[in-house]
Amino acid sequence: MARYAQILSTGRYVPKRVLTNAELEAILGEPVDEWLMQNVGIETRHVMADDQATSDLATLAAQQALQRAGLAATDLDLIIVATDTPDYPSPATASVVQAKLGATNAGAYDVNCACAAWVTGLDIAAKTIAADPDYRYILVVGAYGMTRFLDWRDKYTCTLFADGAGAVVVGAGEAPGFLAAKLVAEGSYHDALGIYTGGTFRPATPETINRLGQPRVQFVRKFPATFNSEHWPPLVRAVVAKAGLRLDDIAMFFFTQLNLRTIEATMAALGQPMSKTHWIMHKWGYIGSACIPMTLDDAVEQGRLRHGDHVVFCATGGGLAMAAAAVRWTL
Repeated sequence: MARYAQILSTGRYVPKRVLTNAELEAILGEPVDEWLMQNVGIETRHVMADDQATSDLATLAAQQALQRAGLAATDLDLIIVATDTPDYPSPATASVVQAKLGATNAGAYDVNCACAAWVTGLDIAAKTIAADPDYRYILVVGAYGMTRFLDWRDKYTCTLFADGAGAVVVGAGEAPGFLAAKLVAEGSYHDALGIYTGGTFRPATPETINRLGQPRVQFVRKFPATFNSEHWPPLVRAVVAKAGLRLDDIAMFFFTQLNLRTIEATMAALGQPMSKTHWIMHKWGYIGSACIPMTLDDAVEQGRLRHGDHVVFCATGGGLAMAAAAVRWTL
């Protein structure tokens, strides 16, 4: 009998501390609220506590997803953590999450293609479920702790990035759930946006730390402002066609939550109404690899998805890496 991967549950964790645009204006000493509202759509963002790490955010989101699925942590066969803000450069943050959950029967590894990592991890989990009967339940968590890598004097980054985590439990079922995925990249922009100190190219030695400052996220060189609005429509069309569907068959589209204007432009290019998408950047800020699963969980809580709905996820991350997936909602 064929095995199909299905999303069994969702979960999220939003840190308690809220940072408003007005507070950022006080930190920066210049107005940013009006520009953020008009051009990006961010009003507030959430920041993790001083005693929290990325693994804590992931663990809390995972616990909610497990509870909703009616599973114990020991039921998990694999944990995939999608993040580019790990607890450590090595070992994987997924190992920390496994320990904190008590998921003693699960393998664990990280996926890092920046903000496209959760959709990529979902693709990996679905194909693992379909290919190997030893895997029954896989946890896929997108976790983001980018505020630990911010220069609070840099208005181009500190106004956007926030912290949080979103999770799904993927399990095996008799009916198709996960339908198709497509991964693409534009690697020529690998040096445009990222955290460039701490790896083998620029190790975090005393010399580099003193000369360059602590590892921080930064825009190093420009990439086209219209990159996502140009690349998302063909990527979405491709994955919808791969799933054997039409655009009008899709009930909901979920995109990387960096810029509401980009989502508006993409939906217009696809000929789809904004009522068929959902966004959360206005209240939670930009949360990288966590943003799509957190947006999905928010939509689920608001009753926006029904059994049998077709859903598309589309993400872009630094690199630039892109990933899209189509699923049939089975909850």
